[in-house]
Amino acid sequence: MPLYKTITVNPNTKVLIWKIEESYENLSEGISLTDHCRERVEGMKSDLHRRGFMSVRHLLAAAGYTDHDLYYDEVGKPHLTDDKHISITHSFIFSGIIISDAEVGIDIEKQRNKILKIAHKFTPIKEYRTLANDDAVMRKLTMVWGAKESLYKSFARKGVSFLEHIVVSDFDMDILESSAVVTYDDKEETYDVWFLEFEGFTCAYALIREAIPA
Repeated sequence: MPLYKTITVNPNTKVLIWKIEESYENLSEGISLTDHCRERVEGMKSDLHRRGFMSVRHLLAAAGYTDHDLYYDEVGKPHLTDDKHISITHSFIFSGIIISDAEVGIDIEKQRNKILKIAHKFTPIKEYRTLANDDAVMRKLTMVWGAKESLYKSFARKGVSFLEHIVVSDFDMDILESSAVVTYDDKEETYDVWFLEFEGFTCAYALIREAIPA
């Protein structure tokens, strides 16, 4: 399967999404892993996780990188050796990356009704009571969760709470974009956020707008 989707956010920021239809063996062909990543993928018990891991390496290749250009810091945040910023996501049969000159985050989520039961843990549910039906609420909550997940990945500080520290501005589901602010300790960051829906999944990706001392 070639790239499922490529999105040019701006001249310096690109999103790449892969639909995982190949076997692990096929995805492994032509991919050189670091020793650390080889140990990671070989230790995964789930075939789907292993395939997701390898599909991300194909996304890296599509962007002009190899696994050897990728490393992780002490909190598990990925980085590229050329100092560009990267964020990575994998959910069931889709994986995605976003690469930019600025701080970014990305998340893909499967749209599932169970999010209605946990909404109170990550967002004020009253904001969504005006929507027409449970399906619309589920879709919007999935977008908000994905946005907060992408921001959490970008901000990358232990102790950040989705409910208390990340605020996603309300948005029109027909427009599929918003803004968000993460505030924690002495740091505040503002992001622009975009959403994409496809085949029962939601992708949220965020690009930092500015950093403001709190």
